[in-house]
This record gives sequence, structure tokens and C-alpha cells, in this order.
Amino acid sequence: MSHTTRDPHLSREEQPGLDTDRFADDWRSWHQAHEKGRTDPLGILSATGLYFLDDDPLRVDGVPGSWRLVEGQPQVDLAPGETLTDGCQELTGSVALGDRIARGGAMLGFDAEGAHGVAEVAWRGSSVMLRPRRSDSAYLAHFPGTPAYPADPRWVVPAHFDAYQEVHEETVGAVIDGLQHHFDSPGVLTFTIDGTDYRLTAFTGGDDGSLTVLLRDATSGVTTYPASRTLRVAAPDAQGDTVIDFNRATNLPCAYTDFATCPLPPVENRLPIAVEAGEKLPVSRVS
Repeated sequence: MSHTTRDPHLSREEQPGLDTDRFADDWRSWHQAHEKGRTDPLGILSATGLYFLDDDPLRVDGVPGSWRLVEGQPQVDLAPGETLTDGCQELTGSVALGDRIARGGAMLGFDAEGAHGVAEVAWRGSSVMLRPRRSDSAYLAHFPGTPAYPADPRWVVPAHFDAYQEVHEETVGAVIDGLQHHFDSPGVLTFTIDGTDYRLTAFTGGDDGSLTVLLRDATSGVTTYPASRTLRVAAPDAQGDTVIDFNRATNLPCAYTDFATCPLPPVENRLPIAVEAGEKLPVSRVS
């Protein structure tokens, strides 16, 4: 469903009238779909803990296995009667996990106390994370939804994408001290709000050529989550023109739970203006 009827080649002052009711309905449908994805039974809101493996064996209540690093690589040791599943494969005994998590991590399934769960194992920088998720998570069961600013066409802003000669790697911090995230950045988005020019470093998005932006603004820590929000930007056209719809600025998982490792925006993506659009601070969070 189209989310804007604005012409990216016109300033906000030059935009023709639009159907504000349809605009609001489009946004509402998008946000409802986003919330539904967020509340998947084994999504991030079902996380029950966050652990980083070392050489000492770790056991987590309700999760099969003893977890540790062996020569820097993750391994789980399953006692007799304990099993995990990796897709259709049942895992027993001692299982080296390095190859399984080399390409983005692994979700290893288990059943416990009548609930289904997964043990998420993944690299975070030079560390290996273990994050259990359970379908009977109390937070997920009582999730109240995410408040947001009313959809406002004022925050649909024409933008221009200036591509770098070569995509380069950008390193940013994380909500957990000591962690770093690495993203490919193909260029910079420039746009104007109320006569003032701004820039946002963009990261690669989907296979459709879309871009991803991490940002903070003057609402961060006031009405929106302090660390960061994220925003998908449609693929620029052949001239580099696109549109930034700040109404679709969304919370990262760290806004809802301490069991997240979300990235922080690069310093240059901290806007001095109050972007009163998109998702607000969650009503509650897991800590």
C-alpha cells in the first residue's frame, strides 16, 4: 500500500493537497502490521535473558544444555535426555556451533514446561551471545502496544541521496558498552526542513535498493526512546531523489527490553530538531 501521495521534487510548502484521511489510514495499517510482526511468539519481545559466553560452562534455567567457548568458538554440551533442534535436525551430546552461527546466528529450538522456545546464538562483535526466547514470555503476553505520534503529512520530506564513490563500512556503538556494530554505508541523504538543510548517513537496506537510517533527535529521551530510532527510506530514483517519511520512524528492540544489543546512530545522525513523528517511548519494558 502506498504511504505517501507527496511529490519528492517539491518542497513541503509547494505540496498539493492530499487526502489526509487516507494518509492516516495508510499509516495505521502499516503500524498495525509492524506491531503484529513485533509480537511474533518467538520474536525479540519473548526474550528472557541475555548472556555472553566464555570458557566457563553456563547453564540457564529453562534452557537445555551447558554453554561455553572452546578455543574461542561456541559449544553446547547436552546431557542425556536433553535435545535442541536446528531446523529439522535434532542435536544431542556436545555440539560445536561455530559453523552454525557464522552467517548471522542460529535459532536452536527446545520445548520446556509446556512452552516452545529458541536459544538464539550469534556473534556480537568479538563476543558470542546466548539469548533465550520463550513463547510463554510474560511481557509478550501482556504487551500493550506502542504509542506513536498521529500521522502527519508535514513529516513526509523530499530528500536527495548522494552516493559515495564506493560503499564503505561504518562502525557504530551499541546500547551495551563495549559492543560495536558494522554497517555498509552507500552514501548520505540530504533534506530541508523549515529552510534548514540536514544530512543523515544511510546504511544499505533491502534487496529493493531501499536504505536504512538510525537517528536521534530532540525528542530522544523526552517522548521517544533515548538511544535511537530506525527508519526505512525508499530506494532513490535514477536522479537520486527519494522521500523520507518520519512518520515511520520505529523503535528498535532495545526500547522494549534490556535483552537487546541494538546499534546507536552515528554522531552525524543526531538531529537538533524535534521530529514529532513516528513511534514514542513504549509504555513498559523488560529489565
